[in-house]
Formats: sequence, C-alpha cells, structure tokens
Amino acid sequence: MALNRRNFMNTVIDDVTMSEAVDYIEKCILERRIGQVITPNVDQIVRIEWDGYFKKICENCELVLVDGHPLLWIAKWYGKPFKQKIPGSELVPVLCEMAAKKGYSVFLLGAAEGVAEIAANNLRKKYPALNVVGTYSPPFGFEKDKKEIEKIDEILYKSGADMLFVGMGVPKQDIFIYENMSIYKIPMSFSIGATIDFIAGTQKRAPRWMRNHGLEWLYRIFRDPLRLGKRYLIDDRKIFRLVFKYKPKKQSNF
Repeated sequence: MALNRRNFMNTVIDDVTMSEAVDYIEKCILERRIGQVITPNVDQIVRIEWDGYFKKICENCELVLVDGHPLLWIAKWYGKPFKQKIPGSELVPVLCEMAAKKGYSVFLLGAAEGVAEIAANNLRKKYPALNVVGTYSPPFGFEKDKKEIEKIDEILYKSGADMLFVGMGVPKQDIFIYENMSIYKIPMSFSIGATIDFIAGTQKRAPRWMRNHGLEWLYRIFRDPLRLGKRYLIDDRKIFRLVFKYKPKKQSNF
C-alpha cells in the first residue's frame, strides 16, 4: 500500500512530510502490517538503473522516502518538487521518540560488533521510556550463511519488536529485509545505512549547515576518501545522464 506515491526517475517515491510518514508507520504497526521502508538517495537511484532486483525491492516497499538534496533539486527542476527530504538518520530519532511515548519496541540490527548496543544505550539515555528489546551485529559474510540467517530470524521473531532498524549498507540491508521480513514478522523494518554508527558516535555526521546545503557527501569524502571517493566522484556522476533520461516530457495542451 503506497502513500501519495508517484513515479520519479527510474523508481517510485512517496511524497510525504516527516509527520505524515511517522503517522503512516504507526498505523502499520497498529495493524501489524509487515512492511519495509527505504530512503533512496543518489547512490540508490544509480544502482536501480542496473540492479533489477534492487529496483524490485524499492518498488515493493511499504514506504519509499526521498533522501538527499540532489534528488530534491532534480524533482524541483522537473517541476514536481517533493514535500520534504526524509533521511533515515533523521527518521530514526523521530520514530524512537514516538515509540518511547506510545510504548512501541525497537530492535537494532547491524554495524560492527558492540556498536548497536552502544547505540541502544545512547537511545535509552535520550528517550528513557524507549524499549529497545534487542541488538545484534551479524558476522561478516552472514548473508551467505543460511544457518546464520535462520539464527537472526529467530532472534528477531522472539524479540516481538514493533520496529526493526537495519544498518548493513546498500543493498545488503535491503535484501535481508525483503527476503526475511515475512519470517521474523516485525511489522516495520527500516534500511538505515550508517545511522546506528551515527547514534553510537563511531561515525560523525556532517555539520548541520553542510547537510542543509546538500554538502554531506563532501564531508564524508574527507572523512573516508579511500572508501567513498570513487562512489561520490565517479559512480554518482552517472546521475547526470539519468536526470536527462528520465526528464518528464512536456504535456501538450491540445
């Protein structure tokens, strides 16, 4: 079930505000609806162009929320601006605050060993009433280990969580949720990238002024040039070709 969904470039986006997204997520929890939430940015739009399975995952999500100023700029240039940018790193704290107030439980899955537990403790300090029912950091290569995946599914199922935050990187996190959410049966699962690391403090986010001006990518390159330089400076340049490829055609008045 989509929420104000529209076609955008090579995928779909639910054009909503943060409050509309949170209200809809709570509705899904109350209905015990099993669904996936993803927040595509430029990296994901580029990946969708050549990764058919990832495209399928995105289009079957319960919510697809736009992340990144470049996509906002593209939509505005197309003449159909989005209401709001909703990155996972900003959505998660809002959901945790809501969960603390209304008694919903959360589970953190991903990041390096011990990091998810640090993040959970930090969330409990910020939202004392928040019920974090579990954390787990899968070993490297777990996605190829059927027994490990079965173990994770059992842990998640027994947790009884209302929301699952998964931080494993794209597309590992998205594939895991898509292929396992009907097994572990947590109502709402979120692909959140490095958000667990941000909450734990093991990675720093760009200053707010850089985020507000669409410069977070530059900050991340300076922080980790070997890992992210190629992605942002070479791979993501493909977005320029896609912008023109998917530019909406002008509608005739006749």
